[in-house]
Amino acid sequence: MAKAKTLSSTELRRVLDYVATRPHAQRNRLAVLLTHWGGMRVGEVAAIRYVDVLNVNGSVKDELYLSAEQTKGRYGRTVFISAKLRKEIAAYVAVKKVKDWEYSLLYTQKNPKLGFTPNTLTQYFLSLYRGVGLDGASSHSGRRSYLTSLANKGTAIHILKALAGHRNISTTAEYLYCSSCDLI
Repeated sequence: MAKAKTLSSTELRRVLDYVATRPHAQRNRLAVLLTHWGGMRVGEVAAIRYVDVLNVNGSVKDELYLSAEQTKGRYGRTVFISAKLRKEIAAYVAVKKVKDWEYSLLYTQKNPKLGFTPNTLTQYFLSLYRGVGLDGASSHSGRRSYLTSLANKGTAIHILKALAGHRNISTTAEYLYCSSCDLI
């Protein structure tokens, strides 16, 4: 099976510019950035709720805890939210007011409470990358780009393993292959 394409910062900029011209731009921008700047899987992005990212005072948390039910491997993990990703989340929340803290962060018109299914969000990413003309890119491209970028900056593999939520370091090693990614 082919690995998802890692994106350069120029390619990510193209994706974000394209998203800005489409309906639901702010929501879709956040979905893309959660994968590229947070290293999250598409299923994890689909599963997060307002309560997961906001403190009781409405500010954005520094860390997002994903419960076992929200992760692929059924092991809870912490996602660190960078300052620039916190800024994106705050901008989104300011526009898309919180109706219920248990609602999905990324609403859909069909089901604003539950939001996207992982499959629907995966299909959105495929359509998005096709629309931008990025062959080989998929819903996993953001996660691969995130981990590869950190590795290229000298981040130790055991730290990458923890950030990715992997149980085995060999799984993390499979992500690290592009030497020209500079997303973070």
